[in-house]
Amino acid sequence: MSKPLTLARLLLISTALSAPAAMAQTDTTAGQAGGAVAPTTPSGTPSAAEEADAQSGNVDVSIPGADIVVTGRRTANISQAAPQVVNVLSAADIKRTGEGDIAGSLQRVTGLSVVSGGYVYVRGLGDRYSLALLNGSPLPSPEPLKRVVPLDLFPTSVIASTLVQKSFSANFPGEFGGGVINLTTKAIPTESYLEIGMGSSANTETSGQLGYTHYGSKSDWTGFDDGTRDVPNLLKNAIGSGMAFSNMERADLRAIAMSFQNSNTSVVQRTNSLPFNFSASLNGGTAFDVGSDGRMGIIATASYSNKWRTRDTLQQASLDVAAGAGKNFQQVSTDNEVTVNGLLGVGLELGDQKLRWTNLYIRDTLKRSALAIGQNDGQIQGADYLNQNTAWYERQLIDTQLVGEFKLSDALSLDMRGGYANSQREAPYEREFVYVRSNVDTATDPVGDRFVNALNRQRGDASITFSDLNEDLWSAGADLSYKVSPDVTLTAGYAFTDTKRTSSRYELHYDATNLPIPVQQLRPDYLLSDVSIQYYDISLLEFSGNYPVYDAALRVHAGYGQFQAEVIPGVTINAGVRYEKGEQSVTGLDVYNTGVTPFNEIRKDYWLPAVTVTVEAAKGLQFRASGSKTIARPQFRELIAQPYLDTESNRFYRGNPYLQDSQLWNADIRAEWYMGRDERLTAAAFYKKIENPIETYTTITDTYAVTTSFANAPEATLYGFELEAQKYIPLDGWSDSSFFQSRRIALIGNYTYTQSKLKVSDGDTTIPYSYTTGDLPAASDYFLDGVPLTGQSDHLVNLQLGLEDTDRLSQQTLLLTYASPRVTSRGPNLQPDIKEKPGLTLDFVARQGVTLPGGINSEFKFEARNITGRKFQEFQEAGGNKVFYNRYKIGTTIAASLTVAF
Repeated sequence: MSKPLTLARLLLISTALSAPAAMAQTDTTAGQAGGAVAPTTPSGTPSAAEEADAQSGNVDVSIPGADIVVTGRRTANISQAAPQVVNVLSAADIKRTGEGDIAGSLQRVTGLSVVSGGYVYVRGLGDRYSLALLNGSPLPSPEPLKRVVPLDLFPTSVIASTLVQKSFSANFPGEFGGGVINLTTKAIPTESYLEIGMGSSANTETSGQLGYTHYGSKSDWTGFDDGTRDVPNLLKNAIGSGMAFSNMERADLRAIAMSFQNSNTSVVQRTNSLPFNFSASLNGGTAFDVGSDGRMGIIATASYSNKWRTRDTLQQASLDVAAGAGKNFQQVSTDNEVTVNGLLGVGLELGDQKLRWTNLYIRDTLKRSALAIGQNDGQIQGADYLNQNTAWYERQLIDTQLVGEFKLSDALSLDMRGGYANSQREAPYEREFVYVRSNVDTATDPVGDRFVNALNRQRGDASITFSDLNEDLWSAGADLSYKVSPDVTLTAGYAFTDTKRTSSRYELHYDATNLPIPVQQLRPDYLLSDVSIQYYDISLLEFSGNYPVYDAALRVHAGYGQFQAEVIPGVTINAGVRYEKGEQSVTGLDVYNTGVTPFNEIRKDYWLPAVTVTVEAAKGLQFRASGSKTIARPQFRELIAQPYLDTESNRFYRGNPYLQDSQLWNADIRAEWYMGRDERLTAAAFYKKIENPIETYTTITDTYAVTTSFANAPEATLYGFELEAQKYIPLDGWSDSSFFQSRRIALIGNYTYTQSKLKVSDGDTTIPYSYTTGDLPAASDYFLDGVPLTGQSDHLVNLQLGLEDTDRLSQQTLLLTYASPRVTSRGPNLQPDIKEKPGLTLDFVARQGVTLPGGINSEFKFEARNITGRKFQEFQEAGGNKVFYNRYKIGTTIAASLTVAF
């Protein structure tokens, strides 16, 4: 194995190509402030006690068809009062973590972990088994590979509270494997307020360090392209013609190649000192009386962040892990991420009748520039490969929803909701260039000591990819509740969702024959200049496959009935059943008029029962037991055999049209002791049996091309237990000093132990994407009996140790998170599994209320993230050797922000 190249060495090698960079890139101020702050009133920033009051009195969790009042009694603690097993992150909890997005806050919840940039795993089950809702309504995803939305898209500034329910109830959708995460946006403010926030952060591996960028367009800093990256008209016309690229005239292909943007999307430039991260936010709201008993509120938020991340990554692959890596690359990539979001909410209360209209806009743009150098023994032995990548990824989510709560009589109430959401992802001009240095003596190879690109896929390559995704989701639901008596409530409901997605991906490679050696040594924009394309007859080849475009749809009709009753004093039963009918289809569009249209459909209906029994043994002490059946459907992109590059893992994925639904049987027992307001000690055990779980597996070719796909394993089981504790210790008795009189120590911790295993027996079969005809492959060819589910960590630990002032805002918190190693994918060809080692992360967050001149109240926040300098490691291990699929330093991040309230 060759010695890994340092960042400095790679930057030097990148200058070996002919001609210097033609244009200068002006550094732009960038960054992120570590999270905006929820609204406060003009009377001042809230103390820890006031935030706790808000948590216990006004946390709106928007549970469709659910009542969080335990029959016959009220309690300020929502987790205690809820009829199911729930965890609630209030505004106070979110602020304490100091996270900038809701995914970061959720990783502090018992049994939850966050993987691959915002996907939440509940009790070791992957994101496919989690359900994300916004105010009780479903959300579309802007990710091609996912149907679930990445929660790092949601800034904490737009979220009032988050509910995590781990035991299924019939009022929620049936795709409820690990749990549901319901995000609730801010509602009517109690009084008018206006907040302005600004902040900055720096990372030890990125800020002020060497990195890469490319010009793109003059408006890239806004997160919006100025039209530079629009798909050229010649390419649009060629795609719309229905003619395969292989049948087009070579002159027409040259014309298309010359129509592409060149140097501004293909020249990677070195930035000697990357800027710090930056963010700004504006939040405001007001409320006023309407008529004699009405009140209307308006709330609006807007924020902008610009942040940078450089990763110096070791990437390897192996056909035999015990023998070491056969592919070794060191890649340095710089991502510039710009996020713009806004929320507009209007609420109306007319006596007991409530209406809420919420509009959410989120746009997240990633600009990527990367260089990599290394060896690949599966191609030219002893040769060095220099790879250059540039890309621009736009993710956008628009959501509008209307929710109504109507009290028809003292006993009868009706909740209604309807919404429309649209998500988009555009990735124009994904460009890759591969240069090769054979390292052969120049007497044998005249250019053996130089990097060349012959544009023939043997000694160099260049490609350009355009992809686009659009998804529309319509949803509606109604819940009718009737209180038969103070101890018995009956509820019935209906829900409908209709999701439609269109996704396209066109991958084109440049093609040349007998390109002169001096031309092969040119840098990318000179190599593909109009002169080079015309004079040396450089054409295009399409590598998109037969079906570069597909449509997908999922329509679900559901109805449910449930009851909640206190059957005897202190014993409450919540039971119900849900009927759910789903029609899911994926269609490859016949854009080239072949006469064949691949079509995959899953039409299933299910009866999904659920029951939870709660026993109040003593004041503050209760026990729960629950059982249910739920499902998990394949995600759209998992159902069609079309390649997709995941930039987070630097790995190609390919779908499988033969996937089936998974069915889960769930059981929970739990003991809860609520010692006082916001103080608790809980213990729980859980068990799940999964039929046909969908697992990822990896294949690798002789040239070390790695592809990850999906298949149904025969069966799996998962079990474990959770412990959670939250306690406040007043310090007023420790000393007569005024410093201690209003302060307390906050101790919050949780631990989750999970075990899972696949069950693969003789005679079990599965269907991979590569299956054509004949006998079904044995499941043991892809899965090993007894191995854990992908994504499951044996141990999850979260600890928070804080010092808080109960009279005014002053809060200092240490946060520790630990996750033991987890499998990210089955190993290729039954080799050892590919594992990630999340390890231990230590953060510190301080929040301090400050009165500015003129009596203006403000909040100052300081954050230190990843203090111990944890690395990211994803690897295979066998025979004392480790093969790292990805290994890089994350770095320590220091952030500071100031929010001013008017």
